[in-house]
Amino acid sequence: MKVTINDIAKIAGVAKSTVSRYLNGGQVSPETKDKIKKVIEETNYEPNSFARSLKSKRTNFIGVIAPALDSYVTSRVLMAIDEKLRENQFTSLIINTSKSIELEIESLLNLERQKVDGIILFGTEMTDEHINVIQSMNTPVLIVGQETPAVHCIVFDDYNAGYEIGKYVAGHGHEKVVYLGVYERDVAVGKVRKQGVLDGLLHEGKNVATVYETEFDIDKAARITKKIMKEQQFSALICATDNIALGAMKAIREAGKNVPEDISLTGFGGYVYSTFTEPRLTTIKFMHKETGHLAAKTMISIINGEEVPSVQKADFTLLEGNSVKKV
Repeated sequence: MKVTINDIAKIAGVAKSTVSRYLNGGQVSPETKDKIKKVIEETNYEPNSFARSLKSKRTNFIGVIAPALDSYVTSRVLMAIDEKLRENQFTSLIINTSKSIELEIESLLNLERQKVDGIILFGTEMTDEHINVIQSMNTPVLIVGQETPAVHCIVFDDYNAGYEIGKYVAGHGHEKVVYLGVYERDVAVGKVRKQGVLDGLLHEGKNVATVYETEFDIDKAARITKKIMKEQQFSALICATDNIALGAMKAIREAGKNVPEDISLTGFGGYVYSTFTEPRLTTIKFMHKETGHLAAKTMISIINGEEVPSVQKADFTLLEGNSVKKV
């Protein structure tokens, strides 16, 4: 027969309310705590998590909304979030939206209906509809990757990372530079990161880069790079992500040119496979695991009613490869 709280209380010689208080993290003397813990271990007692959630008004589920599960950055941050949540007895409910804004909105509402304790949203772009829906909800929301004054956010330090790589390329003597970025609807990468790069180039007194746009896709980046090489004379190409840089490297080679002898190349992300390219890509490495752990801990703090900063920035480091030459 299944062991109940009554059985645990009788064997331990304590009141049922004491066992209940112990299971819900309430105040119990160390001696009594050890006694109850020993009985639970000996009887293999498993508490009814659904009944406990009704009493505590918690489900210990946290929804995580991601735009794509095949993204290197998203998958690394997501695994770190799930790892830290499990350490703290929370379960992740992960939803892939396939980069659909409509599905993001729908998922926010669906997760609230399922009474999750909190929601972590990987932001690609924050629309007015996002903000209106989040502000109408009772469930706390944490956004990862985009900054908005209306919601708690964790962002990569895109401006300073961009500034660092711009300064690095200009410091190597490059004056004819192209920046291959993405659409500005993605504020973090499309606007903030780009502005950091342009300001970093100016720090060294170099000319502002010519700016082109592509998408987060290797093949599309390769096609745009071929177009750029026909239209521009340049010595360095700064790419908004490592994937874009890999697409650019492919196009440069197909045009019979070499990196860095003919064109220097950089990226952002610090993806593992970027260290295996030849030449090794110079890039900005964002701390994905640390960011995921920070997101999980922040979400738990918000749920517990603790004060947390409205905006937190994840750190980065410059990984110097051999894809940028001195001019």
